[in-house]
Amino acid sequence: MKKRTKIATLLTTLALTASMAACGGSSSSDTTTAAAGSSAAAADTSAAEAQTVYRTLDEIKESGTINIGVFSDKNPFGYVDENGEYQGYDVYFANRIGEDLGVEVNLVSTEAANRIEYLQTGKVDIILANFTVTPERAEEVDFALPYMNVALGVISPESNVITTLDNWNADDQMIVISGTTAETYLINNYPDIPLQKYDSYATAKNALENGNGVAWASDNTEVIAFALQNPGYEVGIPELGNKDTIAPAVTKGNTTLLDWINDEIKSLGAEQFFHADYEATLIDTYGADYEESLVVEGGEVPAN
Repeated sequence: MKKRTKIATLLTTLALTASMAACGGSSSSDTTTAAAGSSAAAADTSAAEAQTVYRTLDEIKESGTINIGVFSDKNPFGYVDENGEYQGYDVYFANRIGEDLGVEVNLVSTEAANRIEYLQTGKVDIILANFTVTPERAEEVDFALPYMNVALGVISPESNVITTLDNWNADDQMIVISGTTAETYLINNYPDIPLQKYDSYATAKNALENGNGVAWASDNTEVIAFALQNPGYEVGIPELGNKDTIAPAVTKGNTTLLDWINDEIKSLGAEQFFHADYEATLIDTYGADYEESLVVEGGEVPAN
């Protein structure tokens, strides 16, 4: 059973209207206008809240299944292998969540642009799709403690390696994925760079391979992996902008599930779970050199 967030009642509006009617200092037209404004505000709030759907921790346990959004095309973090099975760093964590909750895990394929929507509409209970924590996103979802570090990076063909975004050629286009921090960062900091936007990692990779853009900006973990797996490409900018973190996200206000995830991440830190996750899913791509810089244990990010 799904739980809708509390919808604002009309009691506040009625009380306000009665109070204003009792005050001799306000004209009837002022009272009517104020009451109408309050009613409209209440209606707007009610409509917004009614659209937000989530299941509490107890409801998830009672159902026997938790729905977790992951990528299906972002190897090695979330992808579908040749046998049709989900694999990757985020998937490894998702399966452990199900195990410790005592429920089945239903993995739901998501894309970068619909991660927030899937939470707000109740399609998933948790997003574990390489979700970078940002202030803007934190206004729409609740982030749990982090489990990985990340920054932005830029990859380009070895024949024309992009090492800086300054003095950009206006005829050149940068490939990005809609709804990612790379898109937001470039719009805010390099508004003159033309962006060629794609909906998925698979289509962005194809665009780079087909020469549709001179470079691709994404999470540095993604572009480093692509360069390691595809000869002929180089990460000319390994770190762009601020260093950020990746964390699970739940629907805004779903405190019971959020608190459980935070406790789970702290508990897993004691067994160095995310190091084991890295060694099971990422070491073949990145090797041991990146392990300490990427992994976050117990939700605690070491100070630089």
